[in-house]
Amino acid sequence: MSVQEENLDDVISSLIDVDEEEETATPQPITEKDYQKEELTGEPVMLTERAARQVEKIKQQEEMDENLYLRVAVDGGGCSGLSYKLGLDYRTDEDNVYESHGVEIIVAPKHLMYLEGMQIDYPDGLDARGFTFDNPNAVENCGCGTSFAI
Repeated sequence: MSVQEENLDDVISSLIDVDEEEETATPQPITEKDYQKEELTGEPVMLTERAARQVEKIKQQEEMDENLYLRVAVDGGGCSGLSYKLGLDYRTDEDNVYESHGVEIIVAPKHLMYLEGMQIDYPDGLDARGFTFDNPNAVENCGCGTSFAI
């Protein structure tokens, strides 16, 4: 299996150390930084404080370009038909740009209908570690936590 095919959580786990701090998972609503083509009917994608801190930690430890944004996307496949995709990417003219806890998030307009109102967290405990997705649009979720159906 190539690195591209590995689960993002596995890659992250191998790259970073875990903070021992106990934190709450209360999300901060995102403010729209740059309105593009798609008009939202609800909230855009939100990060919890823990998830935002983890994204920043990855960028710093990997000495990544400061102009990279957190891209949240959907791809066909997975146990339930659609899979979440997270990555660091450069913004395109078509992207919608949002901010949550200091992290700039980009979402392609065609993905907003699947991701609108979703909260991304990064629990770090004995029973769970890695990015998790709480999507109000999903009618079915797979046990793996990274695929869903609408």
